[in-house]
Amino acid sequence: MQKWLLLGLLFSQIILAQEELKHEVFFKTDAFDVSEIEHGRLLFFLTEIETLDIEKISIYGFTDDRGSALYNLALSQNRANSIKTIFSNNEFDESVITNVDGMGKILIKLIKEEDISKIRSLNRKVEIIVTPVFPPKPEVIIKPKTASETLAGDIKIGDYILLDNILFKTGYSYLLPESVKTLEEISKVLIKRKDIYFTIQGHVCCTQNSRDANDRKTKKRNLSVARAEYIYNYLAKKGVDKKRMKYVGMRRKFPLGGDAKYDRRVEILVTYVNESN
Repeated sequence: MQKWLLLGLLFSQIILAQEELKHEVFFKTDAFDVSEIEHGRLLFFLTEIETLDIEKISIYGFTDDRGSALYNLALSQNRANSIKTIFSNNEFDESVITNVDGMGKILIKLIKEEDISKIRSLNRKVEIIVTPVFPPKPEVIIKPKTASETLAGDIKIGDYILLDNILFKTGYSYLLPESVKTLEEISKVLIKRKDIYFTIQGHVCCTQNSRDANDRKTKKRNLSVARAEYIYNYLAKKGVDKKRMKYVGMRRKFPLGGDAKYDRRVEILVTYVNESN
């Protein structure tokens, strides 16, 4: 009996793992800009899915039954495009977005509701369908030479040092918990290496046209700067002389080409080495 019970539980977990996740964003009449309330709901949904191993995401725009066919197709496409832009602006990997399509109108009779105005408000929407990978891909761990080891060795002007394991939460300028220990080790090395002057460069992932991403906390489009400034302030508090440091946001000018999370990064560019020390 227990054996069959365990098998039943396992089977139900497999079905759940394969289920699609769905979210709807609703729009005002004739509009394709996302309201503040709907924007907040969408960001919460992104937070729920950003840790998943995703196979594909489909984004479908719809309108109510009013308007010509051509008008509805254009409006529904604009609605779908506006949602994709929010994904991009909030550092979401666009490579998994396989469909961004305007589907035109939804017929009134397809929704069980007597109030026509309410039906139409429910039809002015975008549907987002997220399909997770099943089974999930094994995680690939990249382990290069650590930044603290590099900074403790021979350094010359123009060297770039990737602050390994300094990973940020998607859309924010604060670190994931596992990154704090690494930053502590880097700060200890930089306190000792008074001969090094450097610029802290912040990067973001997934935005379009090399733009910066939105900082979800401040709602400003300066996330790469905010990430560099976070590291700058941390090092200054630990005792690294501010005269030796600068910080700058690099937006999405230099993607690494691998997993998107590694583009949410900070690098150090060595600008001067005092050889007399």
